[in-house]
Amino acid sequence: MTENASRTILLLNGPNLNLLGTREPEIYGRETLADVEALARSTAQSLGFELTAVQSNHEGVLLDAIHEARTTAAGIVINPGAFTHTSVALADAISGVELPAIEVHISNVHKREAFRHHSYISPVASSIIIGAGVNGYRLAVQQMAHLLGK
Repeated sequence: MTENASRTILLLNGPNLNLLGTREPEIYGRETLADVEALARSTAQSLGFELTAVQSNHEGVLLDAIHEARTTAAGIVINPGAFTHTSVALADAISGVELPAIEVHISNVHKREAFRHHSYISPVASSIIIGAGVNGYRLAVQQMAHLLGK
C-alpha cells in the first residue's frame, strides 16, 4: 500500500444507485449520486482522508475496484445495492482484500420486502449502517476514519 493509499477511502455504489434522485424518491430521497459522493468526499476531507468513488451496474467492475483497493485504499465504504442479496463474489472479494469495509444502505432494508433482509456483505463488513438516508454515507465515512485510527 502506498503512503497516499493509507489516507484514501474507496466508496463503491452498486446497481441502480446512478438513478438516485429520480428512482423511488419516497424511499431513497431526492439527493443524486453526485450529491452523495460530494457529501462523502467532504466528510472524508474534513477528517484528513481522500475519497475515490466508483459506481457501476456491473458486478465485475465492482470486484475489480475492490481488488485494486489492496494497493490504493485503506478501507471501503460500499452500498452494494441489489448485489447485497445475491453476490457471494462481492463478499469473497471484500473478505479477500483484508481491508475494513462498511456496508451502507439508504433505506431500512428490514422494513421492506423479505428478500432484502438477507445480506451476503454483512458477515464480512466491519460495520453496517442502514436506514439513515444519504446521511448514512457521512456516518460510514466517519466510522471508517475511526476504524483507521483518525
